[in-house]
Amino acid sequence: MIVSGGGPNEMTYLELHTNQGIIGRSLPKGPSSIRKSMLGKIQGENPFDVERIWDRMYRYNRKPVAKGDYIKVIGSVDIAVWDIIGKALNLPVYKVLGGFQKKIRVYAAGGYYQEGKTIDDLVSEMEGYVAEGFRAVKMKVGGAPFGEDVDRVKAVREALGPDIDLLVDANNKWKAYEAIRFGRAIEKYNPFWFEEPVEPDDFDGCAEVRQALDIPIVAGENEFTRWGCRDLVQAGSADILNLDTVDAGGITEYRKIAALASAFHIPVAPHGSPHMAIHLLASTPNALIMETYPGVESRYNPVLPLYPVKDGYVTVPETPGLGIDPDPELVEKYQTEN
Repeated sequence: MIVSGGGPNEMTYLELHTNQGIIGRSLPKGPSSIRKSMLGKIQGENPFDVERIWDRMYRYNRKPVAKGDYIKVIGSVDIAVWDIIGKALNLPVYKVLGGFQKKIRVYAAGGYYQEGKTIDDLVSEMEGYVAEGFRAVKMKVGGAPFGEDVDRVKAVREALGPDIDLLVDANNKWKAYEAIRFGRAIEKYNPFWFEEPVEPDDFDGCAEVRQALDIPIVAGENEFTRWGCRDLVQAGSADILNLDTVDAGGITEYRKIAALASAFHIPVAPHGSPHMAIHLLASTPNALIMETYPGVESRYNPVLPLYPVKDGYVTVPETPGLGIDPDPELVEKYQTEN
């Protein structure tokens, strides 16, 4: 099912149907050609055999790979299976997984570079998130000249004061020595974390940055499955893991990764997909914080609910399953394809 908010703001639902009339949903990633072929491999399976289903999908290819589109498809399907399980048990997924907390700390991801956007505009944006109830905000770095980027961080910190956590994200922009230079220039502004300072496959470079700075280093957004995370952790590359809920292999695989991280006292802070990540965070003892996109969510997810933010936290939904079933009236309004 495809729904559209108009123009490029299109969102696709993956739906799995059971013979009991239950529909499991997720927001898919990966090519539809792989998805259709893989779904045929699990037709007729019992959704409660979720580990078997995951393993069957992973070994679907004669030479399975731990990265790429196949894992994204596996993650999408796996999440829909968990939605079925929650609905079948009449429980929210976080309780099926083993509930740990009912409120989740969140941050507002924004601070993107745009043509004509000034530092004053950036500050106003960040202040707007705080006014909405956020106590942590994230901004991009690495897309402007060095001095300008330092000034951007300085301006936001001075405007927000010391009590709002400021996260910076370089999106793998720099080499290790460049990231170290930048990190040292902004340490005095007390960033909450420094995300993806170097190329995602440069584990040693990320470890070098981590050792040189007194700022928590976040990595893992571009890793897939427990094996990639094992190597990342063993290299000493991260203080915090921010794997993508879908790309890492879905809920089934993410739980294994979170458990692995906990053995090293490393918290997890999933990248993106807040409507699915919230259930993982609510059932994971070493969960840290959840990413949300208040500036774009209502446009790119026209039929999904927005979580009200109060004092930097959101309440986990108690709806059976994932709680991402669309409002039928909104679907009728926006749906463009079955």
